[in-house]
Amino acid sequence: MSFIRKLVRNNKAATAIEYGLIAALIAVAAISAMGQMGTKLKNTFSKVANNM
Repeated sequence: MSFIRKLVRNNKAATAIEYGLIAALIAVAAISAMGQMGTKLKNTFSKVANNM
């Protein structure tokens, strides 16, 4: 518990934690967007293949 208190008091640790949370949020958003885009691309290529 004292380790967490030291991290909260330390500005550098708080900044590092904030950057880590921002990076995690960006990663989740990127994975979600890429998953949706992959599904749309798959559908598009399937339509093209069927029409050929």
